[in-house]
Amino acid sequence: MHTGGEPVRIIKMGIPEPHGSTILEKRKFMKEFYDDYRKYLMFEPRGHSDMYGALLVKPNHPDADLGVLFMHNEGYSTMCGHATIALARYAVDEGLVSVSESGFTPVSIECPCGLVNAFYDKNSGRSSFISVPAFLYEQDVVVPVGGSIGDVKVDISYGGAFYALVNYSSLNLTPETANTEQVRALGTTITNYLRQNYKVTHPEEDDLSFIYGTIIIDTLSENKSTSNVCIFAESSIDRSPCGSGVTARIACLVAKENIGLKEAVIFRNSLTKSEMIGQAIERMKCGKFEAVRVKVEGRGFYSGRCEFQLEDDDLLGKGFLI
Repeated sequence: MHTGGEPVRIIKMGIPEPHGSTILEKRKFMKEFYDDYRKYLMFEPRGHSDMYGALLVKPNHPDADLGVLFMHNEGYSTMCGHATIALARYAVDEGLVSVSESGFTPVSIECPCGLVNAFYDKNSGRSSFISVPAFLYEQDVVVPVGGSIGDVKVDISYGGAFYALVNYSSLNLTPETANTEQVRALGTTITNYLRQNYKVTHPEEDDLSFIYGTIIIDTLSENKSTSNVCIFAESSIDRSPCGSGVTARIACLVAKENIGLKEAVIFRNSLTKSEMIGQAIERMKCGKFEAVRVKVEGRGFYSGRCEFQLEDDDLLGKGFLI
């Protein structure tokens, strides 16, 4: 499937169930013992450096309809909004949940970041999810980019994963003029610097304490719309507005009092122009942080069904990247 142009390869069989009594233990098990499967399905010749996957696993949470482990070119993320939007529709279509007569069906998905309540509206074809607690972690962190740009200030915000948020103007760019390789290079520079020199700590779970990526953002317009592009994992570019990134951005906008509760914002991907809608629906605390739950809405589409194989003497078939 894809959401806003961003692929999500849903893996329903062929990988043994990872061991673990919690979803995070299963994520750790995949990293340590089954990582060849990730490379086989995400890398060339079956995928590419920007491929994204969602492995269906047995849920551990008693309220979950399904469990999922997210994977990409670098490893295993803790939350993925675009995949969650696609999975909500998939779960309904595949009969993994009891379908509501009204056509609006809840789907509880256990993600590594926690239980995420998603919904699929068969009448409109749109999916949505309610995020785990999201919060602005720190403002105005200085990152040296070098060259003619020099130092830039970024905000660190959490939306199921930690992101650095940096404005296009700080990088001497605009959403209209920036090209793919520029945003990939600059986003990677910022992410790598923070991974090496800046420590984030999630207040409840240490396995969530890492910088996942950088989102290059435009300012919020008067009609409550904005554009951005997310560079995550190992220099991968999100084709969608990025669901967990939308969550992180909403948390930042609320913390800075740029928007209030229930104010909807349209997020567009700067490169593909695909859209998601986000709004904060509830305030709460997450450790010492003032947090919000965010509703994110979008559409997931089918792109095909595949069965893959690997011949015994096919060394390149095990996966590679160029």
